[in-house]
Amino acid sequence: MGNVIGTIVLSSLIILFLILFFVFVPIGLWISASAAGVKVGIVNLVGMRLRRVAPSRIIIPLIKATKAGLDVTGNQLEAHYLAGGNVDKVVDALIAAHRANIELLFEKAAAIDLAGRNVLEAVKMSVNPKVIETPNVSAVSKDGIELLVKARVTVRANLERLVGGAGEATVLARVGEGIVTTVGSAQSHKEVLENPDKISKVVLSKGLDAGTAFEILSIDIADVDVGRNIGAQLQTLQAEADKNIAQAKAEERRAMAVAREQEMRATVVESEAEVPRAMAQALREGKLGIMDYYDMQNVIADTKMRNSISTPGNNPQKQSDNRDK
Repeated sequence: MGNVIGTIVLSSLIILFLILFFVFVPIGLWISASAAGVKVGIVNLVGMRLRRVAPSRIIIPLIKATKAGLDVTGNQLEAHYLAGGNVDKVVDALIAAHRANIELLFEKAAAIDLAGRNVLEAVKMSVNPKVIETPNVSAVSKDGIELLVKARVTVRANLERLVGGAGEATVLARVGEGIVTTVGSAQSHKEVLENPDKISKVVLSKGLDAGTAFEILSIDIADVDVGRNIGAQLQTLQAEADKNIAQAKAEERRAMAVAREQEMRATVVESEAEVPRAMAQALREGKLGIMDYYDMQNVIADTKMRNSISTPGNNPQKQSDNRDK
């Protein structure tokens, strides 16, 4: 009975050991690598497990690289994987570059991938150029007419400048700046409408791809539309501003005239206030007689009466006639 139990326990331990062995050691992956002619040992696969590297992420790309005739080692792929890179994309990019006769070293491809760029997409753009379209660029010619220009830029990835080079946004910004400069230097908007290819030629000659990750192959003007008359609008705004300035100056002159009038009236009132004093002084000094004073008062009263009669609505005769009617 004891021998039977011992045999069962031993068999269980052997089965458990075999299960753990086949789980921890990727025998199937080792067989696939050996069949593909990739030299990799069991110890290396176990070492990958211990270094927390998924062996399939290294062996399968290594098989692809070997079958494509690339000189890539497992240590290179493992180092790139541990650095946080995408091993599959790097190997696919190397294979695509090799098939297209584009010189691309593994170190360069790994650097591009670690820089955050899609190295496989970059290789595809080197083989098949990409067309990027600018939004409507507003530019004004010298005659004040706004033109809305849309361009298509054909670019090809430059693998040598992909690390550290500017992206598509910089290319579009430079092309837009070149369009604005070219249209702005035209004497008339009709000149631009007659020869839209002049814009592409001038912009292309400026070397706008310097310092970028692309090489500009061509710039084609897709559409040119006539926009607003900016010159007329500016003249209208200037005229409105001049009118407001003239009105402000006129109001200033009117206010000064009113102030001057008030000042003169105050002077008159002040002078009239001095008249009684002067008359009293003349009476005291005997320069003005009492009869002269009464005559002057009669003249003043007569003047007030005449003013009252001449004022509309104060004529007693007219008021009497109106009552009789």
